[in-house]
Amino acid sequence: MAAPLRGTQSLVVQMSWVFARPLLPALEIAWSWLFAAPFLLVCWMQAVRILAAVPPEAAGLANLDPQNPWVAAMQLSNAVSIYWPHLVAVARWLLPLAALAWSILSGLGRSLLLKRLEPRLPFRPFPTMLLQAAWLVLLAVTVALWLYSVRWAALTHIGSASEPDLIGFSAWTIFLSLSFFTAWALLSWPLSIAPLIALFERRSALSAIRESFRLGRLFTAKLIEINLVMGIVRLALIVVAMVISAAPLPFSDELGADAMHAVWALAILFFLVAGSYFQVVRLKGFVEFWRAFRG
Repeated sequence: MAAPLRGTQSLVVQMSWVFARPLLPALEIAWSWLFAAPFLLVCWMQAVRILAAVPPEAAGLANLDPQNPWVAAMQLSNAVSIYWPHLVAVARWLLPLAALAWSILSGLGRSLLLKRLEPRLPFRPFPTMLLQAAWLVLLAVTVALWLYSVRWAALTHIGSASEPDLIGFSAWTIFLSLSFFTAWALLSWPLSIAPLIALFERRSALSAIRESFRLGRLFTAKLIEINLVMGIVRLALIVVAMVISAAPLPFSDELGADAMHAVWALAILFFLVAGSYFQVVRLKGFVEFWRAFRG
């Protein structure tokens, strides 16, 4: 008998399959930027309005001390406290609208993408929209808990009455960031597989979430493995994009500002395209495992 195939081994096959069909990552990129372009435009317009009301000079940003990180940190903290009421006022109406728009567009986009992966599937975007909204809520809770934990590290190592402990704060920040990133990869798989279950098995959003916890030990292990590997891949893509953007810095005087801007744009483009590609690879892997275990 053949040895059981691990989830990571099957991903190599799915990578080549998706690479031969560039229309699938293009569809993922299209719906993402259909949301991102207007959202970034609104953010830019609001930033211009806030900076016009409170110029950077008034907030002390024009006098940042790049030679002294502690002084610069205090200056940035004071600037944030000045801009914070304006940011909160914008976030109160912008974030709910952005979450609603993202849920709708991502539900439509993922439904179209899954239908391209499996043409026999019905086009039912509404359950996918609800599941994408639930995924976004879980992400928001995870990020809020991470920020709260980093705030605790800052208060106990920097904001205390004793001498600031930068090494301890950095160690805790790295540890907490990696822990929350790993926890997200390990715990978010039910909402990642739920849209597939809703479409393949003609279930409602709530029924798909409930069924995602009843997939069996072997199927669940494959999903967790793929989710964890894709989280590591996302970290690797971030590192590669940072290397691409930082590599020409020693030659910035010879290359000029325009060349550096082109390199940074290339790094961002690489990260976005590669991230969309691996997202489609993950969905394809989920589809194949559903066929193997439940199809």
